[in-house]
Amino acid sequence: MLSESERRFLTRRRIGHLATADHSGKPHLVPVCFVARDDSIYSAIDEKPKSGRILKRVQNILENPNVAFLADHYEETWSRLGWVRIDGTAELLTDGLERDEAIRLLRIRYVAYRTMQLSAVIAIRIVRAGSWGTLER
Repeated sequence: MLSESERRFLTRRRIGHLATADHSGKPHLVPVCFVARDDSIYSAIDEKPKSGRILKRVQNILENPNVAFLADHYEETWSRLGWVRIDGTAELLTDGLERDEAIRLLRIRYVAYRTMQLSAVIAIRIVRAGSWGTLER
């Protein structure tokens, strides 16, 4: 689903943006740490202080698994702009080998995760990927 240039572009991005929507379609957008593997994007639910209730992105995924993910590169020289956008379905991984492997990959990619408790992982199954601009940045 991802082209090699899209995969390389995602590997060089440190932050992506996850868009979810509740059952009525009301959108919610958050920046996330992520890793791409095969035909999935993974993002962890970490131990940073939360409000004590279920995260809005998690609640939305439980109500409506259709999501969008975007990673981009911006410069003032607009000929260097680029982005990769993914449409997919999301699920919450709370245990199992796939969750454990996603956490292992996220800990390799993000130093802060190495000492954090990571509870669940959001797995975005890529349905469609698209890109625009300069992906070689």
